[in-house]
This record gives sequence, structure tokens and C-alpha cells, in this order.
Amino acid sequence: MTDTQVLSGKNILITGAGRGIGKRLALSMAARGAKVGLLARSRGELDLAQLEIEQAGGVAMRLRADVREADQVAAAVDRMKVHWGQIDVLICAAGIQGPVGPLMETSPKAWWDTVETNLHGVMLVSRAVLPEMIARRSGKIIALSGGGSLTARPNFTAYASSKTALVRLIETLAAEISEHNVQANCMSPGGAYTSMTDEILAAGEKAGWKEIENAKQVRMTGGVQPDKQVQLALFLASERSNHITGKVIHVNDEWRKLEQGQINPELYTLRRVVKG
Repeated sequence: MTDTQVLSGKNILITGAGRGIGKRLALSMAARGAKVGLLARSRGELDLAQLEIEQAGGVAMRLRADVREADQVAAAVDRMKVHWGQIDVLICAAGIQGPVGPLMETSPKAWWDTVETNLHGVMLVSRAVLPEMIARRSGKIIALSGGGSLTARPNFTAYASSKTALVRLIETLAAEISEHNVQANCMSPGGAYTSMTDEILAAGEKAGWKEIENAKQVRMTGGVQPDKQVQLALFLASERSNHITGKVIHVNDEWRKLEQGQINPELYTLRRVVKG
């Protein structure tokens, strides 16, 4: 099987597919033979993502929905199943950075809105796809974690807290569904140039000097090589990772050794204790 056929026959639902890393993964999965459900709030972004996929010879479906709204999520999942029969892989890439700055200067509503999208949204979409995956005894859930989920991230309390909770959600969910041969993992994509990069730069000193310097570097270089993100996502979406669940894996980790069973899998958890 060639690289362009590696996902042939797979139906993949991607939230946040209209921009950023979600769109990058959608284009890559479609190019490798998957039929991709594009879920996002913006009609214009969905139209463009579908157009790019179809012009490249791929297959995609627009699913306009807000991941914070259970009824909209359920309707989108049902529509995809009606057209394509099943959902083999769910990739949760929808996320917002939320307010930037010290906690005492942060709007409580904006803070909670971040949790609603980054944590509650993943729960709702996972809950919508799981019954059919469990009944079929096959399925993959991949949630994108982010900066602050494994280490403290000053001035980004909403984002860091929501992403840390997301990792524990996926770890716990993975334990619940493991007996049904459904795997759930977190993928940490590393720094990539997206709208969040511009938000950090626009926040100025509220973001802190370290975040500003990192954002400038990402804007200049583009950040992590796209292929590194794609290859890890492909691995977690494939049968090659059937023995891996409840993990948080960074694109810079030596995850190929994990695939081969050469590394203690307990290193890839929320409490990443690594011997020096």
C-alpha cells in the first residue's frame, strides 16, 4: 500500500478543521485516502477546506457545528454516519487560546469560554462517536493537547488548565473503553504558526517575554515541521497503535520506539516522570 492509500476506506471526523493544525491534518488525511468530515463553526473556512481537498482529488464533507453545543455535535455526527456509514477516527483539534495575561486581569467569562471549547467540546464529540465505536469494537480518538498541559504556563491559565484537564480526560476515558478495543490518546503538536501565534504577539507584555520570543521564533520559522505532526497523527489513527491508549505523546518524543515497545509507556502520561 502506497502512502497515498494508507487511510483508504477510513472515515475521519476532524473538529477545528477549518484552520490551523486541524486543517493541516484534514488535508493530509484526505490526501492519504480517507474520507474526512470537516467540523467547524465558520462556513467560509469549511468551504475553503473542502474545496482544497476536492481539488486535490480527495473526499470531504462540511459539518458546520459548535463543539460546545451537544445538539449541534450530535446532528453533525449523525449526518456523517448517514452518508458514510461509520466514523473510524475522531481527531479533536478545535481549540481556542483564550485570554492572555495575569489571572487577576482576566475576564472570568472569557476564562470559562476557553474551558467550554477546549475541554467540554472534546467530551461532547467523544461522547457522540463512542457508542458506535464500542458496538463495532474498533475506533480511535485523538485529542490535541498543547503548551501548558505538561508544564506551568504563566499568563495562559485558561488554556493551560483546559489542556491539562483534557489530558486527564483522555487518560481516564481510555481506561474506561480499553476493553472495547477503542483507543484514545493525546497528541502534543508542538509550536506551529497559527492564529494563536499572532494572538500572543498582539498581547505584548501581557504574554510575558518568554512567550513573545517563542512566538517570534515560530512566526519566523513556521514552527514544527508539518510532516512530524502528520506522521504522529497517522500512527495514532492506524492499527499500528492498537496497543497504545491513554497516552500524551509530543511530536518530538521518540514515539517510534514506543510503537516497537522499546520505551516504558508510563513515560507518556500526564505525570511525566523521567529519570535524569
